[in-house]
Amino acid sequence: MVFTFDDLPLVFSCPRHWQADPAVDMIMQTWRMRERMKTVSVALVICLNVGVDPPDVTKTQPCARQECWVDPLSLNPQRALETIGGNLQRQYERWQPRARYRQSLDPTVEEVRRLATGLRRSAREERVLFHYNGHGVPRPTANGEIWVFNRSYTQYIPLSIYDLQSWMGSPSIYVYDCNNAGIIVDSFKNFAEQHEREYVEQVRAGGPQAGAAELPPPPSLRNCIQLAACSKDQLLPMNPDLPADLFTACLTTPIKVALRWFVMKNDLGHLAPQVKLEHLEKIPGQFGDRRTMLGELNWIFTAITDTIAWNTLPRDTFQKLFRQDLLVASLFRNFLLAERIMKSNDCTPVSQPKLPPTHQHPMWEAWDLAVDICLSQLKSILGE
Repeated sequence: MVFTFDDLPLVFSCPRHWQADPAVDMIMQTWRMRERMKTVSVALVICLNVGVDPPDVTKTQPCARQECWVDPLSLNPQRALETIGGNLQRQYERWQPRARYRQSLDPTVEEVRRLATGLRRSAREERVLFHYNGHGVPRPTANGEIWVFNRSYTQYIPLSIYDLQSWMGSPSIYVYDCNNAGIIVDSFKNFAEQHEREYVEQVRAGGPQAGAAELPPPPSLRNCIQLAACSKDQLLPMNPDLPADLFTACLTTPIKVALRWFVMKNDLGHLAPQVKLEHLEKIPGQFGDRRTMLGELNWIFTAITDTIAWNTLPRDTFQKLFRQDLLVASLFRNFLLAERIMKSNDCTPVSQPKLPPTHQHPMWEAWDLAVDICLSQLKSILGE
C-alpha cells in the first residue's frame, strides 16, 4: 500500500490558524548588532621599576614573579621591561592585530598625558583601550589616583583618574592590573559624574569664553568599560606557580592560563595522569587552526564562554559586550575565565558594566571535560 502526503492528517489547519490576527504584532529580533564599533588604539602603560618593590605591600617568599610569562629578574632591568612590553603587545595583537599600539614603560605623568591625548585624537569616535600594570608602584589612593614615576625614578607621582578621563575621552575601555584595583572603578564613576556636572555648569554659564575652542563633551560613563583585577580591599595573588600578572594573562592568553590552572588544581595531573606543567608548553597546533589541538581548545573555549554569557546576561548587555566590538568581546569572554581563576585565589575581579557571578556556572564542567580529554591524549601525541 502506497501513502502520499495527501493521505496524511494535517495539523494547524483550523480556520483560526489561517486567519491573520491584527491584534498580534510580530516583533523580529536579531542577535546581530546594527551599531558596530572597533577598538582602534591601545595604550600599554607598564609601571614595574624592575628590581624595586613598592613599599606598601609585603610580598611572600617565594612569590609570583612572571610578567607576560617573563621572569623580570632573569634579565637586566631595562631589557626585562622592554621584553615585557613587547610580549604584552603581541598578546593583545592576537585579539586585535590591526589596532594602533603604543607602549609607555615606567612613564611620567606627562608621558601618559601625551600618549592618551594622541591616541584619542587619532581614534576620533572609535574606542581606545588603556591597559595599566601597576605592579611596581603603590596601590591606588582613596582619592582616585594611580601612580607613575618622576623622570629620575626617585619618586612615585600620583596620576588622577579625573585627568585620565579628560585625556582618554570616550568611548574607552580600561584594564587595571594592580592591587586594590576596585578603588579605581569606584573613583571613575564619581569623576565621570563630576565631569558631567562641570560640563552642564559651563553650558549654563554661556559656553567657552570668546576665542576659545568649543566645549568638548564630558566622558560618558555609559560608553566607558572597565575591567579590574580585584576589588578595592584585595591584593593580587602571590602564588609562585602563577604569573604575577595573572589577571592580564587570563585576558590575553586564556588557554595557556586555563590549562596551567587545571593541572595545578587537579594535583598536578590527577584527572590527566602523567601531565606536568612543562608538558603544556609542547601542545601542538595554532589557535586559529581548529584541526589542531590548540585550535580545537580555543574553539571550545569560545563556544562555552559565549554560552555562559548568553545564559546569564541581559540581552542588551550581551549585545553590547559580546557582539559590538571584536576586542571587547574577546576580553569579556576571557574575563569570565579570569573570574573563575581569580576567585579560586581569593580575588574577585570587578567590571563596569557589572556582570553577575559566573565562576560556578555548570558549563565550566564541559570545559573541564574538554581539557581533561585533551590532556589525557597529550603524552601519546608528544611521543609520536
